[in-house]
Amino acid sequence: MLGWAIPPPRKSVKTKRDFDKEREEKVCWLIRQGLLKSQLILEAMLEVPREDFIPEPYRDYAYVEVPLPIPGQNATISCPHSYPLFYEALNLGRSDKFLEVGTGSGYGAALAREIVGSRGCIVTVEIDSETYRFAKENLHRLGYTDVEVVLDDGAYGYPAKSPYDKICITASCKKIPELLIQQLKPRGRLITPMGPSTREQDLVLLAKEKNGELKVSCLDKVLYVPLRGPYGF
Repeated sequence: MLGWAIPPPRKSVKTKRDFDKEREEKVCWLIRQGLLKSQLILEAMLEVPREDFIPEPYRDYAYVEVPLPIPGQNATISCPHSYPLFYEALNLGRSDKFLEVGTGSGYGAALAREIVGSRGCIVTVEIDSETYRFAKENLHRLGYTDVEVVLDDGAYGYPAKSPYDKICITASCKKIPELLIQQLKPRGRLITPMGPSTREQDLVLLAKEKNGELKVSCLDKVLYVPLRGPYGF
């Protein structure tokens, strides 16, 4: 899958204590790697049980640095390090209104809900109906009922709750969708992988200045599934 070696499915044998220990170890590893600095993101990653967003045959690999299959067409939950990589760059914080394009398993939306707090707002849009159902079930089962999960093409955003402080696209695109830029507040930030899925992509951060000017910078190399629709490959 996109060059990653996916581990074989197997019956889950790990206990809650095992997962709690692995979650703490993963957070410590992310700190040592310089990927995790924000106290809010750190606390969210300790709080949200990643294993509960993964299908049972892959549950025991929850904290391994590899994307894992989830229900839907070419759908995955990204590597653990991807979430702080994106959220640190966005400077996601308390009271932010956050739009996620590509819900996946729902794990990213759960982390974001913990980060923005009760005064923030999370909207996540998923184009694949099977993935949408999986994510919504996960989020509701774990108590994240105030996350707005939308079945639609996220490239068009979600105007009903715009404008947004931060926007995250979790699939690679060839161009940042214009409607997403329009739905971003002045002084807002948008992050997305850009480039074809056949090779490494650029992780791009777009900052919208107070006067509407756009500044774009390349942060890293990543590997993501392609965005569907006219902005994908």
